[in-house]
Amino acid sequence: MSNYIIKDTCIISDSKRVYGDVLIKNQRIEKIGTDIGSAGAVTEINGNGKILLPGVIDDQVHFREPGLTHKATIQTEAKAAVAGGVTSFMEMPNTMPPAFTQELLEDKYQIAKRNSLANYSFFMGTSNDNLEEVLKTNKKKKDICGIKIFMGSSTGNLLVDNSLVLDKIFGSAEVLIATHCEEERIIKANLEALKVTKKILEPSDHPVIRNEEACFESSFKAIQFAKKHGTRLHILHISTAKELQLFSNMLPLREKQITAEVCVHHLHFTSDDYPRLGNFIKCNPAIKAPENRDAIWQGLLDDRLDIIATDHAPHTLEEKQQPYEKAHAGLPLVQHSLLLMLHYVQQGKLSLEKMVEKMSHAPAECFRIKERGYIREGYFADLVLVDMAQPSMVTKQNILYKCGWSPLEGFSFPATVTHTFINGHPVYGNGVFDESMMGMRLEFER
Repeated sequence: MSNYIIKDTCIISDSKRVYGDVLIKNQRIEKIGTDIGSAGAVTEINGNGKILLPGVIDDQVHFREPGLTHKATIQTEAKAAVAGGVTSFMEMPNTMPPAFTQELLEDKYQIAKRNSLANYSFFMGTSNDNLEEVLKTNKKKKDICGIKIFMGSSTGNLLVDNSLVLDKIFGSAEVLIATHCEEERIIKANLEALKVTKKILEPSDHPVIRNEEACFESSFKAIQFAKKHGTRLHILHISTAKELQLFSNMLPLREKQITAEVCVHHLHFTSDDYPRLGNFIKCNPAIKAPENRDAIWQGLLDDRLDIIATDHAPHTLEEKQQPYEKAHAGLPLVQHSLLLMLHYVQQGKLSLEKMVEKMSHAPAECFRIKERGYIREGYFADLVLVDMAQPSMVTKQNILYKCGWSPLEGFSFPATVTHTFINGHPVYGNGVFDESMMGMRLEFER
């Protein structure tokens, strides 16, 4: 492996910015300082005028492999992630077959080992009848990120709606539980009520069917189980103002037992965008009225919400162009999440330091990821170099998702990702990939 030095750059980490050099040796950050000498053969990269960030860690993606590879593969989506500055991902179990056994879960790790440019981990899936397999994901498993529970309907039989089963999982789990929270009973009632008044449903009906109450009731239920058993709970993709009352900013993140994530699409889009984008912003939980977006921004900034992620969920154009009720729910976002948040940095919505905290530091702290998420000596060199003076636009030609589309097509960002390093290897530089090395399996300190 070659060694590298990034010279004369602005380094953002640990809630501060410093100017200097970063020396990369043997997969790790060897030294941070000014005027670092180059001992031995070192490739120099000019970082002058650019910003060096720790790689983004996305704690919620759907890369569709195995079984749904017409939509995406681990190889294609990890490549898109790397181009957007995402150096590590945690992928969800709703593939075909779902990751309901330790053997099926390990199969996904082996696919990633062969094909993923980014670092990776995978959640163990839950159903109403696989408790024994779920609980094999315990503290001894230091290379599995956690257990995923769909408390709202999703692909196949991943919905866990049996309260006795939920109680057993929360009561016995030794690792983090991540939940998708929407109350199925409320969703079904809303759908039936709407069908009484409307013959044909439209994308704008989505937040009426999957409304604020459905999210709140399910999140409240998950928190009740977690508090009853002292379980480590992480609630995914918060989308409503009402849910914010369930979360606290009174403790440092590392001491929280209950944490929450917000996704970039809920920070960017609102229900006002359905007339323009229709099913292309249909996702679960739904994108809702503008007052919810405003509230979750506030919750992010005051630390009631802990992590920014994507819930990257690609579908083919054909699947999205169906009538509303048949159109698949989910958006492809992992290539553009960092750039979108840099747009909001430019707009003055949040600082670079806060963005790095929520996209890199917080996922590392929340999941106890070993030696990643920061620019620190001795840590793995997962780094992203950004040029804030080089705008970029989302076009059909530069979208790397296998599905070939983005709800952000035509949107201009104020910046460009020029380089991405993963484990000290320059995987991406000025639009060119070096695929000679794959990413690594994440490790967790438990």
